[in-house]
Parts: sequence; structure tokens; C-alpha cells
Amino acid sequence: MSTGPHEHDPDEPDGGAARAPGAARWDAVQPWATLACRVALAGILAFAAYTKLPPALSIQSVEAYQLFPSGIAEFIGITLPLLEFALALLLLIGLATRYVGAATAVLMLLFIAGIISAWARGLNIDCGCFGTGGTVEPGETAYGVDIARDIGFILLAGIVMIWPRSPLSLDRVAGLYR
Repeated sequence: MSTGPHEHDPDEPDGGAARAPGAARWDAVQPWATLACRVALAGILAFAAYTKLPPALSIQSVEAYQLFPSGIAEFIGITLPLLEFALALLLLIGLATRYVGAATAVLMLLFIAGIISAWARGLNIDCGCFGTGGTVEPGETAYGVDIARDIGFILLAGIVMIWPRSPLSLDRVAGLYR
């Protein structure tokens, strides 16, 4: 049953009483926008994880930040690609979409914090986001670009988190988001 301009939609938080004129268009586009963001983030995370293999590359990247003792840096270096692969898989299949979007946003915020820390301490390192971490020559850093890129990824994750409903998702099959 469709609702007209003066009818109420019980599935909406406000009963559908205060719908903006373009809301119907957004309702049609939103699931596909979320699907595009899910797939994009899944591809980014999977590629980032893949480029950190073998784990020695990832460990080298984490150690370059000089934030953790060797054992913890090694643990992070080994588990980070696994976490990225897991998030990518969950985004791709659309399972726990809202929570995975939030976890991805938090991960990107942690990456940004690490990059800002390295920048503030005058370290000359590649961020290691896509497997090439470690010391670089002065002037070869791209901290601003790395931060801007991760902010873009946070925006994608925010769309997935705020509007998790999308086609081709296990969440949809389970009836979580109509």
C-alpha cells in the first residue's frame, strides 16, 4: 500500500507525517547508494588487506609509527589484514551492515589518529595503508592526502551506518531492513 501526501507511513519514525518533497526519490535511490558504498568499502578494505601480505609488510608499517612496543606492533601487523578482510567480507555480503559500517569508520579514525601522530612527531613514513609502509625520504610524505582519503572512507562508512538498507544483503534476507 503506498502512502499519499497526506497519509501516514507507520514504518517511518515520525509516522511519515513530515516527509520532504524529495523524500520519495531518496527512498528509491538510497538502497542502491548504500549498496554502492558497501561494495566500494569492501573493495578498498580487501585491497588494503591484500597489499599488507605477507604480514611482514604490515608489521613494518605498524612499527614505522613508533607507537607500540615490538610485540604489540607485531600483533597489530598480523591481525590488521585479517580484520580488514573480515570487514570487507561482511560489507560485501551485507551482514550486520550498520555495525560493520560503524566499525569501519572507527578503524579509519584510528588510522587518521596514527597519521596525525606521525606527522606531529616529524616522522617521515608512508602510512602503510596499502602495503608500502615504512620510512621515506623527507618531503615524500603525503599525510594530508592520506587523511583526506580516510575522511572520504569515513563518509562512505557513515552512509552505510546511517542508511543500512540495501539490496543484495543478508540483512535484507533476514528482514532487518526493509
